[in-house]
Amino acid sequence: MTYEIAIVLAVLALAVFLFVTEKLRVDMVALLVMGLLLLSGIISPDQGLAGFSNAATLTVGAMFILSAGLFKTGAVSFLGNFVGRVFKSGFWIGIITVMIVVGVLSAFINNTPVIAIFLPILLGVARENGISASKILMPVSFASMFGGVCTLIGTSTNILVSSIAEQNGLRPFTMFEFTPLGLMMFAIGSVYLVVVGIRLIPERRGGGDLVEEFALSEYLTEVVLLPESTSVGKKIKDAPLVHDLDISILKIQRGDRSINLPSPNDVLKGDDVLLIRCDIEKIRSLQEQEGVQFKPQTKWGDETLSSGDFRLLEAVIDPSSDLVRSTLQKSFFREKYGATVLAIRQRGKLLREKLSDTVLNAGDVLLVEVKLDRLNTFKRSGDFIITSEMEATEYRRNKAIFAIAIVAGVVVAATMNLAPIVVTAILGAIALILTGCISVEEAYQAIEWKIIFLLAGVLSLGVALDQSGAAGVLSSNMLKYLQVFGPIALVSAFYLLTSILTETMSNNATAALLAPIAIATAQTLGVDATPFLMAITFAASASFMTPVGYQTNTMIYGPGQYKFIDFVKVGSPLNLMFWILATIMIPMIWSFDLAQ
Repeated sequence: MTYEIAIVLAVLALAVFLFVTEKLRVDMVALLVMGLLLLSGIISPDQGLAGFSNAATLTVGAMFILSAGLFKTGAVSFLGNFVGRVFKSGFWIGIITVMIVVGVLSAFINNTPVIAIFLPILLGVARENGISASKILMPVSFASMFGGVCTLIGTSTNILVSSIAEQNGLRPFTMFEFTPLGLMMFAIGSVYLVVVGIRLIPERRGGGDLVEEFALSEYLTEVVLLPESTSVGKKIKDAPLVHDLDISILKIQRGDRSINLPSPNDVLKGDDVLLIRCDIEKIRSLQEQEGVQFKPQTKWGDETLSSGDFRLLEAVIDPSSDLVRSTLQKSFFREKYGATVLAIRQRGKLLREKLSDTVLNAGDVLLVEVKLDRLNTFKRSGDFIITSEMEATEYRRNKAIFAIAIVAGVVVAATMNLAPIVVTAILGAIALILTGCISVEEAYQAIEWKIIFLLAGVLSLGVALDQSGAAGVLSSNMLKYLQVFGPIALVSAFYLLTSILTETMSNNATAALLAPIAIATAQTLGVDATPFLMAITFAASASFMTPVGYQTNTMIYGPGQYKFIDFVKVGSPLNLMFWILATIMIPMIWSFDLAQ
């Protein structure tokens, strides 16, 4: 083993550790990997930075803009509202329709914003029809993944692996090369969900209001601050009542005047009626405090915290938000948004204490009280998906036909090989701007820069694996145990390994790490690498067993009030079926014989 191979394998191990443990954001991990490889001299600056100009990176960026063009013109929201109406005809008709619509959309545009559009619509449908939202959201998330594996542009992973193949002298994948196996997975997965899967999903989310859904009522109580209290005349931040017991004052009733979300600098006065949030033990401590008198217990509801000047909202943290990996305190949440977080639903747990120091993740659900004059700012920040109400978005509906035609033109041109997909995608993005479907500012905002930097960074690791010979070393160790079983066994092994890794780390990172190893394996065996690359590509985009393996699962985890075990129970049979299907069908669709 050479010095270069040892360095690359060490960097690879560090990358996998950081991706799995989420010690750093995925884009920061990718950039760290690039920096270490550049510092070691294993790759040149030109090679390290080539990922930013790579066809995959540019294509994915353009596809974000194409997706945004369809959303800004209302083309997608129209389908969402249509699906909402179909549910009135019955649950099964509704769920089958929404799975088909989301799956077809996800085959041609990024599925993350598709789920973002459908999420509030489907939660509203669940409330109106008395259906548990958990029965709807997981099947829809899975359907978006079914659709994503049907075309080249269905997911960024498909585009990435195609680009890696082309970099290594192999042919790039065509637009509908994925479709035969993709449609089989779509059909089998949908039948499984309708016949078995949906019935395995518990009814986690009820139809109560937000205070009830977040079980906040038992944490809310009203107290009267008697004139002799030691907290009278003190600022809220200095008051013994707040400081010693770590309670939150949500509202002050002072005579006829109501003060919602009082400032830490507001001064408490005698006879103030305080609406406070605290746990049971703190309530008991409060009862022992001199100068505090409890008011009769009231049944709390959304109207308790909402008023003419404030709105109570349920908001999901968008995967692209700057709040991810930050805290409420560090992000100056209250000052930035004019809002107070009352509770957080995070990865199956409901948090109501020590919220300011809680590290936030993509998909966390926040119960927030927002000042009415800051409501539009909150909604337009791009940091949240508002799930408690439908937003009255102003779409450019007169431009919808242009957006649909442009996206269709991109697909047709790439399918007919009139130009490479990167060229058609960029020209399509420019056409959307020139026709007024989307502004230049909106185009920049639409690009998920975290994904762009992730792709650029991990591509440099792929180059290092190939150039240093590390990919060959890893391939040799794989062949030592599996070569005797033939190439089909290797296809199965690559699918299984990718499937396991992508459940715990970024699917793009997994594909970028394994693709060079697959190509080296094929070269050693003297066979076409396409079947191995297809195994990696399909497995990386079929992550059903965990809520953190794929962004759409992360987005519906909190709103659906799922437990981790729910994904394991429903997703494991899907992963197993797709593994068996891929092992059988990939060698039948893509030959191992090298093209003459």
